[in-house]
Amino acid sequence: MKMLVTGGAGFIGSHLNEYLLEAGHHVTAVDNVSTGHLSNIKHLLDNDKFHFVQDTIMNQPVIDDLVSRCDIIFHLAAAVGVEFIIRSPVNTIETNVFGTEVILQTAHRYHKKVLIASTSEVYGKGVKVPFHENDDRLLGATTKSRWSYAASKAIDEFLALAYYRERNLPVVIFRLFNTVGPRQTGRYGMVIPRFVKQALDNQPVSVYGTGKQSRCFCDVTDVIRAIVALAETPEALGEVYNIGSTEEITIADLATKIIDLTNSQSAVQHISYDKAYEPGFEDMRRRVPSIDKINHLIGWQPTYSLTEILERIVSWSRS
Repeated sequence: MKMLVTGGAGFIGSHLNEYLLEAGHHVTAVDNVSTGHLSNIKHLLDNDKFHFVQDTIMNQPVIDDLVSRCDIIFHLAAAVGVEFIIRSPVNTIETNVFGTEVILQTAHRYHKKVLIASTSEVYGKGVKVPFHENDDRLLGATTKSRWSYAASKAIDEFLALAYYRERNLPVVIFRLFNTVGPRQTGRYGMVIPRFVKQALDNQPVSVYGTGKQSRCFCDVTDVIRAIVALAETPEALGEVYNIGSTEEITIADLATKIIDLTNSQSAVQHISYDKAYEPGFEDMRRRVPSIDKINHLIGWQPTYSLTEILERIVSWSRS
């Protein structure tokens, strides 16, 4: 089959390209490399079944051409990373909302299946843990630019489901919970690659806030398996699925664990949210997914433990 991957030079997109190529598919990746990087796909460029287009998803004539020639679209392109989102809120909103609108309009024109990447951020400050796909959402004030990402991705979901219900467009939405692995960068605030680099450099490992906030980290290999399985399952159409690990750890404990794994001389350094991001920054205390829905549909669950994930990332970072 012919697959189109938007955001294909990004961390997750590059791993998806590999998986699809190994399965024998033809893959076209499109990316403006604003947060992705060509080094992520350099090893794929000599593959006859891989084609890369450096352009924005908001270039409608280009997207029209690419969508017309594919069978399935994996829409991963988005503004990502807390630091990037706070620094560039206009870009975040326009890329996430208008970019997804272009993809959906074009997919509808040619009636192509679309897998839409969403995020655990849409749950906002919800305190009902674990998060289920149909839970109510609690977001912060519009004066806090930090919440623009969550709101824009929620609009993406509303729009995609509207296309499914009103125009019969085959759509599946998946919400990612802290996907990590080799090739992920810490440039935009992603915590594990940032901690690993600091630890390997024997620099202070910078924990924002108290460090008591907790997260669950899922290996990119497990995530890609889930995304592709959803694309192959007709019963997934018109639904939203969480994809993530349920192994929870506080950020302070994560820092200590990484220091131990790397045999680092680093110390933990706490930095206030106001200094790290912006005055009045709000964070979630916990972010834990329920994966019952996807497990019941396709039998998916993560296979990598957090220790195994960290060992893989440390090994890749050292090399």
